[in-house]
Amino acid sequence: MIIKAILKIDPNAQVSVNADDINQITWHNGTTPIPKADIEAKMVEVQAEYDANQYQRDRVYPSIGDQLDMLWHTMDKDMELQNKFYDFYQTIKKVKVAHPKK
Repeated sequence: MIIKAILKIDPNAQVSVNADDINQITWHNGTTPIPKADIEAKMVEVQAEYDANQYQRDRVYPSIGDQLDMLWHTMDKDMELQNKFYDFYQTIKKVKVAHPKK
C-alpha cells in the first residue's frame, strides 16, 4: 500500500520499499522524496477507497461468453425478442447451427 500511496502522489515516482516498511523507502533515479507524513495521509485515503469498493471485489459475474449464451437462450424461447434483436439472434443462431454440440 505504501507504493500505491506514493504513486497516487507522484505517478512518475521511482521507488522501492523494503518489507512494506515506510521507514525503508529507497528513492531511485532522482525521484524527489515525499515526506513520510504525506505518504501516511495518502495511505489512509487509499485504504478508504479500497474499503469503499468492496462490493466491486464481491461481484463475480459469469464470463462474457456465458452471459451471451444466457441471453441467446432467453431469446431463443421468445419470438418477440428474436424479432426485436434479429441481427444478434440470427448471427448467433447461424454459428450454433453450423457447429452444434455433439
